[in-house]
Amino acid sequence: MASLNGNELVVELRGVSKRFGSHTAVAELELEIPRGSIYGLLGPNGSGKTTTIRMILGILLPDTGTVELFGAEPSVHRATRVGYLPEERGVYRKMKVLDFLLFLGEIRGVPRGEARKRALRWLERLGLPEWGERKVEDLSKGMQQKVQFIGTVIHEPELLILDEPFSGLDPLNQDVLDGIVREISAGGTTILFSTHLMDHAERLCQRVCLISRSRKVLDGDMKELRRQEARGVVAVSFEGDDGWIRGPGILDVEVRRDGQRHLLLQEGMDPGEILRRGVASGVVIHRFEVVEPSLHEIFVRHAGPEAARDAGVPLLSTVGADR
Repeated sequence: MASLNGNELVVELRGVSKRFGSHTAVAELELEIPRGSIYGLLGPNGSGKTTTIRMILGILLPDTGTVELFGAEPSVHRATRVGYLPEERGVYRKMKVLDFLLFLGEIRGVPRGEARKRALRWLERLGLPEWGERKVEDLSKGMQQKVQFIGTVIHEPELLILDEPFSGLDPLNQDVLDGIVREISAGGTTILFSTHLMDHAERLCQRVCLISRSRKVLDGDMKELRRQEARGVVAVSFEGDDGWIRGPGILDVEVRRDGQRHLLLQEGMDPGEILRRGVASGVVIHRFEVVEPSLHEIFVRHAGPEAARDAGVPLLSTVGADR
């Protein structure tokens, strides 16, 4: 089995492409997911993330290139070692919650008695202990998502694939899922986390692959990527007109709740030139500092402003509190 920096690869894609008619969903993708990592597959909706996941699982076959899962071609046998929570949620609405979970556990090879113990433990953990004998259709959408998550992990998979797992969850339950993902990862499970929400990925992922318009634009260790990109983001606070921060050399501006701006500079742009521009404009500058960029800022730099708009991320955007 191949390795990355001495770590065994759970998933490896080499030159993988997939087309549907005249549409190229995935183009020449190279991907390496080390065992035990939380790996982010990131990009706007329609960029090819779900198609990539389906090829990893063997649901779809690539037109060109090779896919390896646990060191060999995907197969039904290897897929039993995977837990997959798809973006398109699906539950048996007329079944009782506990019966539904026991069914999912048994078809994945978990003995019924053990499946019951695991299901009850998870229902307690996710705040649903009293819902086991209720029909799935009686649960709210958020509760149903929790139940489907339990069904995804009940067989304790080696690889857990989460496709847009935070969709439809309120902030409190997003935090709960955050904690559970970290806990499962600490137990040695490899996690592939697919999303178009950069802030979620930034909180969780150790390694990331950014995809835009079917092609990979960047991948690597999250900390190393941010260190490499730090030269091109400036945090600034000032009093006066903001016209000077909208000039040439600045790709994007994030306005923080505390009033600070993060300026994403074009590659090769000298931060000192931006500072001189501010001074020349007559504003009073209180802070001007080169900082580590957010994942959003890295994406904009490498995919381009147009791709950022495709991702639903407006330029000159106002975002939440500092990460």
